Amino acid sequence: MTIEAARNPHPIYFIGAFATGGLLTFMVHLNGELARYANPLFSSWTAHGTGMVAAVILLLALYRRRAPTAGKTARAPLWAYLGGVSGAATVILTSTAVNSPLGLSGTLALGLAGQVAFSLAADNWGLFGLPKRRPDMRDIAALGLVVTGGALIILFGRGGA
Repeated sequence: MTIEAARNPHPIYFIGAFATGGLLTFMVHLNGELARYANPLFSSWTAHGTGMVAAVILLLALYRRRAPTAGKTARAPLWAYLGGVSGAATVILTSTAVNSPLGLSGTLALGLAGQVAFSLAADNWGLFGLPKRRPDMRDIAALGLVVTGGALIILFGRGGA
């Protein structure tokens, strides 16, 4: 990808990212409701169990026999398989937090701040095979705005303490 293409992405990427945020909010709400009636661990098991069933159905519906490729195919590094562990922990923690005084918006605001902070750290140190990229002042300002927005939601929102 060229630098120009990275600076001018197609609008469908923005729409997809925005839609993903809405789906994430809906998922956190549903998992929180399930945890409220059962517990966060059950919520995580249910979310991942239904996700597995959906994935199997999609794989069966979309599966086409491919011709074997010549040569050796690249294998994913072992750490790439830890996504399921972090996904399970995310469901358990958000299911707990959403049922606290933070509520849905506070949980998601702090979650977004954590995502931005961790992604800046991953860029800075080149974690997980990412190219190293030093955060600039705009990145730090963006993180500050996200944290400030989260604090406003939590401290002064309708559900604020």
